[in-house]
Amino acid sequence: MERQLTMRLSVALAEKLERSARRLKRKRSEVVRQALEYFLETEAEVRPIERVRDLLGSIESGRPDLGQRHRDYLVRRLRHGR
Repeated sequence: MERQLTMRLSVALAEKLERSARRLKRKRSEVVRQALEYFLETEAEVRPIERVRDLLGSIESGRPDLGQRHRDYLVRRLRHGR
């Protein structure tokens, strides 16, 4: 490896990482590297508009307050990808 990255993790995330590394029988750094590669590959393919496309131009969104809270829904979807 050519570069090193140091980062802080919450206790909960560090425990999840430890469990996954044990289960996969890999080093924590390998698990993090694979997760980062996957995230960067899939995130690059998804344009932000794709995350909210179902909210745009929709008459039947299933959200009764979409007219009043449209910005909240858009921002939440862009931040969380859901």
